[in-house]
Amino acid sequence: MTFAAPQWFLLVPAVLLIGWMWRGLRVFSPLRLLLLFGAATLLADPTLVRRDDSIDLWVLLDRSNSTEDLVDKGLPEWQRLLDKSKPSRRDQLKLYDYGAEIVEHGSDGDSFTGSRKLTRTGLALSHVAALADENRSSRVLVFTDGFSTEPLTEAAGQLEKRGIPVDFRLVREDTLDDFRISHIELPERSQAGEPFLFSVTARGSIDGKLPITIFRGDQKLLDTEVELVNGVGQAEFTDRIPVTGSFEYRAEIVPENDAHPGNNRSSKWIEITGGPRVLVVTNYLDDPLAKVLASLDFTVDVETRSQTLQPGRLSGCRAVVFNNIPAHEVPDDFLKALDFFVREQAGGFMMVGGKQSFGSGGYFQSSIDPLLPVSMELKNEHRKLAVALAVVLDRSGSMSVTVNAGGKNLTKMDLANNGAAETIELLGMQDQVSIIAVDSAPHVIVPMTRIGGNKAKLQKAARKVQSMGGGIFVYEGLKAAWKELKKTQVGTRHVILFSDAADSEEPGDYKRLLEEMKKEGATVSVIGLGTRKDSDAALLEDIAKRGDGRIFFSERAVDIPKIFAQETVTIARSAFVEEPVGTLDSGRWAEVSPKPLEWLGQVDGYNLSYAREDATVSLVTTDEYHAPLVAQGRRGLGLTAAVSFPLGGEFSDLTRAWPGYGDFVQTLTRWLMGLDLPPGIGLKHRIDGTRLTVDLLYDPEEWGEKFAIAPPRVRLVEEGPFSAPYEVPWRRMEPGRFTLTRDLEEGSVLRGAAQVGEHAIPFGPLSVGASVEWAFDPARIEELRSVSRQTGGRELVDLSEAWLRPPRERATSLRPWLAGSLLFLLLADALVTRTGWRLPLPAMPRFERRPKTPRPPKPARRSPPTTPEKPPATPEKEAPPSPQESTRRSRYQRAKDRK
Repeated sequence: MTFAAPQWFLLVPAVLLIGWMWRGLRVFSPLRLLLLFGAATLLADPTLVRRDDSIDLWVLLDRSNSTEDLVDKGLPEWQRLLDKSKPSRRDQLKLYDYGAEIVEHGSDGDSFTGSRKLTRTGLALSHVAALADENRSSRVLVFTDGFSTEPLTEAAGQLEKRGIPVDFRLVREDTLDDFRISHIELPERSQAGEPFLFSVTARGSIDGKLPITIFRGDQKLLDTEVELVNGVGQAEFTDRIPVTGSFEYRAEIVPENDAHPGNNRSSKWIEITGGPRVLVVTNYLDDPLAKVLASLDFTVDVETRSQTLQPGRLSGCRAVVFNNIPAHEVPDDFLKALDFFVREQAGGFMMVGGKQSFGSGGYFQSSIDPLLPVSMELKNEHRKLAVALAVVLDRSGSMSVTVNAGGKNLTKMDLANNGAAETIELLGMQDQVSIIAVDSAPHVIVPMTRIGGNKAKLQKAARKVQSMGGGIFVYEGLKAAWKELKKTQVGTRHVILFSDAADSEEPGDYKRLLEEMKKEGATVSVIGLGTRKDSDAALLEDIAKRGDGRIFFSERAVDIPKIFAQETVTIARSAFVEEPVGTLDSGRWAEVSPKPLEWLGQVDGYNLSYAREDATVSLVTTDEYHAPLVAQGRRGLGLTAAVSFPLGGEFSDLTRAWPGYGDFVQTLTRWLMGLDLPPGIGLKHRIDGTRLTVDLLYDPEEWGEKFAIAPPRVRLVEEGPFSAPYEVPWRRMEPGRFTLTRDLEEGSVLRGAAQVGEHAIPFGPLSVGASVEWAFDPARIEELRSVSRQTGGRELVDLSEAWLRPPRERATSLRPWLAGSLLFLLLADALVTRTGWRLPLPAMPRFERRPKTPRPPKPARRSPPTTPEKPPATPEKEAPPSPQESTRRSRYQRAKDRK
């Protein structure tokens, strides 16, 4: 037993001295002596120290891909040795398997069925720290190759705090023919046009020259060689990027013999900064809008090759302008990235009119349709021309594959049928449609028919097409579609060909057929299920090009109905008014700028659209439609605008001659860029393995009170087919710093924004990398050794020593027991004092004094005779006291005794 504050025992003699001086305190009564010694002991904080006599041994088995089958081979022998060396029955052996997740060994069957793509040793260690019994000693033994895909620092701190040592045993076999990209050293950011240095470190088991290829995005920069000396080689390169944004660098090696090809590539992103900028995506080589912005000291990034756009171009961007570019020329991942850019990263977006913009450009029901302050759906009463549309559907064997669509399992054929039904829904009463299914031969499901009142019947027929096997004969499908179109003489005749980009056969003499159709005014667009890299993608692209139509590719079958809708609106419901029209000021421009604007009186043409309910319309037409020409609105934290008349190219003569052109463009663009970020706040981010860490740094004096009322938020989105933004909570680590950590999936690319009131601090894209599991970074093994030393563990060679109990002593405080006992004694003392009850102590023997025997009197001297005295009177016996007097005396006596 130990005492934390033994000085309190000096209280005992002090109180005894006081009690001796003031007897009325009755300190020396038995109860009060016990209370005195108990109180002093309680204040001294007694602790009972005991040593554990048992231990829980937690064995963690690395089941990731990089350990391959080494754990399976060694586990029976390891388990036999551990069971044999177990000291007593009180000790327990607990086995857990882990990879990307952790499960109890055997709970999922004979073999580990979890994901093996990652080695999350940190997660496994944290799991032990959470499950370990606080009343028992614990020890961890990890069988691993040592290459964790996440940092171990946090888990090490948890185990050290709990007093749980971490032992480990490396199970990786040295491979003589393994080569890998170990590391890419690249600055996080650089200025536009500024040269920067990056290096690639390669490792291998054999010295010599190793071929290496460097990419920036999809562009190959160079092929070279790296020299391996003592298993390590490094190659350095320089590059400069004249435009701003985020760009991915990738390194790949192709050795002749390699045991693990999974670690032969690695990638990293760099952000090219250049101040707040505007990205103008245009088809005009000499875009007047971009020239005006550049002359007004805006940082303008002009992109005329819209097919090359990637979400990384949004990094460091404040606003994006689409100037008359069609939707099919913009990569789908960039279109989808714009929604997060505007709503969560507080970016601005503007679409400018033209014949290839808005509904005419195929943006109806696209990813950015909800961002615009105007609706592109054209009302039937505003349509001028009828349309004849032939839909050719691939019903080959590949269309029978089942996919998940919104929680429902549908075949690709079902989704294509829904797309054809959506096409019929968007056509008007005067339009005509034909549905043709193709495998090895064409099958006319719906002959050319006027919609009229047959819409529901035609849709039902379109949904009955079934996959019948075989391939798709493209030429036969196009030939059958042209045969149906020749039956009608309406103003617009168009074919939508839906086909598998990896299974489009028998093109036949399609070039001659398309030339004939083109001469007769018919056009062809293609929807390819797959990517541009598929085997038959080039054929489909050529068909769309020769048919004066558009080409769409999508790997997601669930997007098929939406693409059908976009193409149908582009053909049947596109409305670009080509006649000059007057303008009318609505008086709402003050919401953009307090400075009045002298509007132009007429525009040469415009895209017909309709203002949404939450939009602010600053300028409208004076024709029968009263359509919005300039509209703006807010979406999340960002701002959007729609300018429905062209600002360049065809139908822009009146606009470019307008004296207020530059003022209008500058003011609207500056408004789109939003508010500048106030001082006193910043953001840092990094990725370690698969773990993202984001730190929000701020001035406590400036932001402390504001954050107490409205804490900052962080929103993330991972690029992928079913990605959606999500929120991650911050942790306030200290004044002036919020932080968050999140484990990401291998190969994921992430973008995010820290939101502070009306402001946002965007970051990303950040890439985890596609071969984290196979990186084999030696620093990871050193980190494991460091964690083992930090927690008091060791690298274990002899498994018989695994059961070593850590020098752990458990201290149990006796204060609760003493406090209860003192309370009981205090109550007992109060009861005794109140009632006068005394402890029944054993009576002590009483000894009475014997009367002394009187000595005989000495003889008296003779004296003269005296008169004899009277004998003393015999005292009378007192009368016994009355009962009342007896009671009074006893009370008096008790009171006297108390004094």
